[in-house]
Amino acid sequence: MKKIGLIGGMSWESTALYYQNINREVARRLGGLRSARVHLVSLDFQEIADLQKQGDWLRMTEILQTAARQLESSGAEVLLICTNTMHRIAPEVQSVTSLPLLHIADATADAVLAAGLHKVGLLGTRFTMEQAFMRDHLAARGIACLVPDEAGRAEVHRIIFEELCRSVVLESSRQKLIALVQQLVAQGAQGVILGCTELTMILQPDDAGVPSFDTTALHAMAAVDFSLS
Repeated sequence: MKKIGLIGGMSWESTALYYQNINREVARRLGGLRSARVHLVSLDFQEIADLQKQGDWLRMTEILQTAARQLESSGAEVLLICTNTMHRIAPEVQSVTSLPLLHIADATADAVLAAGLHKVGLLGTRFTMEQAFMRDHLAARGIACLVPDEAGRAEVHRIIFEELCRSVVLESSRQKLIALVQQLVAQGAQGVILGCTELTMILQPDDAGVPSFDTTALHAMAAVDFSLS
């Protein structure tokens, strides 16, 4: 079993889901009391969130590069960044370590294509929905992404940062997200990517009425596949 290195804490809520998903899958596959060999560097999300607001991606890159080096030094054999948004700097993080970095968009693209889909809605932080890093990575695999309008993007971002990252899950917000997904489906989306690792806390697979792709679970399963390969 290869050791899995996680750069987490962004937020700790979704990192806990990574840990849970990885260990449950290892136990399911191997049986008994088996659990994953996990190394974790958990960052202070307030520091990262402040830097995101400031647009200081250079400083965020330095922080995640340091975490990657720490994980490699600890003996981790594969690396995951446990957040969609911070994959904006995945190439820079990969550049300072010899460990393979499992990209969250690759795990997601594999699932979307396996379902036979090529146009999907994308929900996430404003950074993920508005900047090109996630959409371009998926486009390179032949997958087109639709995102909500300006007001919709602002609302998704608010729900993530003001509610989900603070362990608040509201039915009213769930209904707003479902309505946004339905709008994207009306525009031609065949499914929806939950492109923020907290969104799985509020949206269930059957909520959207179309296939949904939980990036947290998909990324965690990719880690298990690597660890047990």
